Amino acid sequence: MADSVLYEVSDGLATITINRPEAMNAMNTEAKVALREAARAAAADEAVRAVLLTATGRAFCVGQDLKEHIGFLAADREAGTGQTMSTVREHYNPIVRALTGMPKPVVAGVNGVAAGAGLGFALAADYRVVADTAKFNTSFAGVALTADSGVSWTLPRVIGPGRAADLLLFPRNIDAREAYDLGIANKIVPAADLAAEAAQVARTLAEGPTLAYAALKESLAYAAGHSLDEALDKEDELQGKAGASEDHTIAVQAFIAKEKPKYLGR
Repeated sequence: MADSVLYEVSDGLATITINRPEAMNAMNTEAKVALREAARAAAADEAVRAVLLTATGRAFCVGQDLKEHIGFLAADREAGTGQTMSTVREHYNPIVRALTGMPKPVVAGVNGVAAGAGLGFALAADYRVVADTAKFNTSFAGVALTADSGVSWTLPRVIGPGRAADLLLFPRNIDAREAYDLGIANKIVPAADLAAEAAQVARTLAEGPTLAYAALKESLAYAAGHSLDEALDKEDELQGKAGASEDHTIAVQAFIAKEKPKYLGR
């Protein structure tokens, strides 16, 4: 992986760290490629049972690196092409697909500002631990763009379509407390404790029943676009698989024995 994104796996937990603190973790091409490949690697690695997505410095990610972007726009105008915005298809979409679609839980440790695509990455996670100094901003309309990085799908599902339209049409900073009230943040912690708290949440999930978590992710995503009857059928299908897992037997045995279960992830 490039230095702009760090990747580490330890005891079933993959930690992906956006590492451009001097640019508030704005996404240049190198960082986008590296984040895409890190997310794909975590999704494909059977040894990875949970993922922590976080960042260095005072920002989580402020979205597109506009300094690089303006140069690409100028080149497009000169060449009469529109290649610059292919980054949505080539980079942002695969990143979000990998985070939302991987059969394992993803925790975002939001250490600072999450704006534009950075907000999209945070919303693509299953659980968000947020520093009390963090802020969120859709920011797209502020630079005459529409939503990308999955925000048009994730944000309305997290906070409702009316509030999502408000934040998209009138971008503004949302502080940690408001983010919690809206449902964007799942847990707020002091900024100094963010790294340890986010890692602890992610490690707890890595030690949990991985197959059940995967089924929960699949069930929630499926139900978002299907009828109640279809969702019930999907629950039946997934519960059958979960019930046949070793982890389910381990959990039941541990419950009867009044012991803490030690899951195997299978």
